[in-house]
Amino acid sequence: MSLGTLAENSSDSYGVGPHPQPWPVGPEWDPALLAEGDRRNVTDRFRYRTVESIVAELDTRRHPLRVAIQNWEHDFNIGSIVRTANAFNVAGVHIIGRRRWNRRGAMVTDRYLHVHHHADLASFVAAMAENDYAIIGVDNLPGSVPLETARLPERACLVFGSEGPGLTEEMVGVCQRLVAISQHGSTRSLNAGAAAAIAMYQWSLQWGQSSS
Repeated sequence: MSLGTLAENSSDSYGVGPHPQPWPVGPEWDPALLAEGDRRNVTDRFRYRTVESIVAELDTRRHPLRVAIQNWEHDFNIGSIVRTANAFNVAGVHIIGRRRWNRRGAMVTDRYLHVHHHADLASFVAAMAENDYAIIGVDNLPGSVPLETARLPERACLVFGSEGPGLTEEMVGVCQRLVAISQHGSTRSLNAGAAAAIAMYQWSLQWGQSSS
């Protein structure tokens, strides 16, 4: 296959075209998508459906896992973490600090999630306590245990810091536990987005089936 053909297929085959007549009937169907095609990054079962109906269905089978991100810098990794959170259908994403965050990496997947903003650490901690969630920090800090051998709580909120500085001392102070991803190379730390994906997958290995 030539590069030209590859490029053509990657652009032309993404998504689906207009729905053949007769169209399905019901409030879950989006007339504009039925008429024009659905180019969104959604699985086939959600093609042509409204965002509201997709969210409503996802809400019936959310995993209890939550993720939180400290937004002290304009970190492009936040969007990547949100996209991964959508893939694992988590109960909620919590942004702590600045309300604005770089949504480009999320590729609009935040529309299908429940994203909560907390202006400060105290409000986040209160929200977790109210819903009986254990705050688990993910960072390679002193006192952390290997993620691959840790037994994570089912009602866990995995917390990630900004790229570079990681979790703040204040956040570490409210974590019930710290876990770290074992590394075997020369780099000091993993990319925050990659670390979040690994941590969510590890939780899913332990609780994904029982929570589905």
